[in-house]
Amino acid sequence: MPRRIAIIPGDGIGIDVTTEATKVLQTLIKARNLPLELVTFDWGAEKYLRDGVSLPKDAFEMFRREFHAIFIGALGDPRVPDMKHAADILLGTRFGLDLYVNQRPVRLLDAKLCPLKNRTEKDVNFIVFRENTEGLYVGMGGNFKRGTPDEIAVQEDVNTRKGVERILVYAFEYARSHGLKKLCMSDKSNALPFGHGLWQRTFADVRERYPEIESWHLYVDALTMQMVKNPAQFEVVVTCNMFGDIVSDLGAQLQGGLGLAASANLNPGHVSMFEPVHGSAPKYAGKNIANPMAAILTVGMMLDDLGFPEEAAKIESAVAGAIHQDKTTRDLGGPLGTREVGDWICAHL
Repeated sequence: MPRRIAIIPGDGIGIDVTTEATKVLQTLIKARNLPLELVTFDWGAEKYLRDGVSLPKDAFEMFRREFHAIFIGALGDPRVPDMKHAADILLGTRFGLDLYVNQRPVRLLDAKLCPLKNRTEKDVNFIVFRENTEGLYVGMGGNFKRGTPDEIAVQEDVNTRKGVERILVYAFEYARSHGLKKLCMSDKSNALPFGHGLWQRTFADVRERYPEIESWHLYVDALTMQMVKNPAQFEVVVTCNMFGDIVSDLGAQLQGGLGLAASANLNPGHVSMFEPVHGSAPKYAGKNIANPMAAILTVGMMLDDLGFPEEAAKIESAVAGAIHQDKTTRDLGGPLGTREVGDWICAHL
């Protein structure tokens, strides 16, 4: 039976880059006879504004029952000021499917793209694992005397032993299975002793199970400094939801920008969701200028998760080839448009 992939193009340039990512995927399906079936859903701002529906009530159960992976383009539209549809679809899918692993590779494909001087591809090659279902992003908190000079706002940071342990174990297991020898855990336990003290205690327990892996701790401010000073020291970084969001964007800049930043949201052994990291940039939508490479690299991550590592490697090689030959969009210094980059990568494949 074919493996089914749900495609949600999203809003703005999400639609543009998802078109190219899907084109690459269809090229590989045809060329290598991959048993994959693509099903596109029109969920996004247009549907929300027209019908008042962000996600159908049975969406998560349908994903679990009928699909093996979900690909989501960027979401966000100024016509929906509170971005409810985007939160329902993106954060809703993360929480609804318990996608507790956010995996963000930081891999420099060409030294000319790195903003740090004298750094090569070998110096920027690590992976960030972000806890994806807890922390400050759970939406717990409230306002008192809202809209007045005396307003009080409370945002709660939720950390559980189960949630912290499973992301740490996943990061260590990834290092072990991929032959990596170094892992750094980052928190801010000196300022957040209750929530991040839990990270410290759990890390101390988990690391003992992996004596062959050199593991250490950095406060997040020290981690960001070290990522700029010497990124070559890192192989695996694991941290909480908010800090993972921040440090992975810093990592994206080290590899050439958000136009190259792919990500996966995983629940190992279950249906998972894949998305490029960048936003929807509505003012650039439909102008054939957005960089589709993050979306295309995300397709590679999805194929690897679905059990097609050779095809995933070919996608990364094709993207690297396009960068080497300046067959890129303007953000990377090339002369091509969104569609032309997609066409070049398909032809290369």
